[in-house]
Amino acid sequence: SLCAAAEPNLSYQQLKDLKKANVLHIDVRERWEIDRFGKIPESINIPLGELMEALQMDPTEFKEQYNQKMPSKSDPVVFSCLAGTRSKQALGFATSLGFR
Repeated sequence: SLCAAAEPNLSYQQLKDLKKANVLHIDVRERWEIDRFGKIPESINIPLGELMEALQMDPTEFKEQYNQKMPSKSDPVVFSCLAGTRSKQALGFATSLGFR
């Protein structure tokens, strides 16, 4: 399941279309889930337990840790997980930090 603020539930096709528009895709599953079920192409893995801290990092530290430019609060971001519960939590965390 996928979540974004403008569209709390996205289909896989909607995600594919969004990825063409330079959307940052953050997979909030645990690392063992990525190892077991596979990585979603062009996504970065930030487990839900690390997300609040990650979204408040210094941009240089974020880039070093996740090998990706840190999103600004106005950049489009999509969260995904296995069933949708954690991606909705991630969306709530990001929104509470001022991400749109």
